[in-house]
Amino acid sequence: MIYTMTTPCNECPFLIGSGFEYKSLVAHASGEFGCHKACDVNEDDEEYGTYFEPNEHTPHCAGALIFLEKQRAPHQMMRICSRLGIYDRRKLNMDAPVVSSPDDCVPKGRKRG
Repeated sequence: MIYTMTTPCNECPFLIGSGFEYKSLVAHASGEFGCHKACDVNEDDEEYGTYFEPNEHTPHCAGALIFLEKQRAPHQMMRICSRLGIYDRRKLNMDAPVVSSPDDCVPKGRKRG
């Protein structure tokens, strides 16, 4: 996994309003999470159905990185890659509309009450 993305793609599940639940985002961000647009799509797996599989050119999801940095909870590989000079959190677009709390995860089309 490479750490070159600095801004989430327009279909990132970590964007505010994406419709994903906060607990699901926390679970997906707990380890390396490749940008789904750059992953290989595997549709023939009997056990998992369709899933996105990272390859050697897949960048880590910038939305997940920003989400974790907002939580002040980088995962282990982020910390390791930072020490090795492979990842620099200062390059992330921290102004991107990435979820930072459960309140940001209101499903699309539903207004906050």
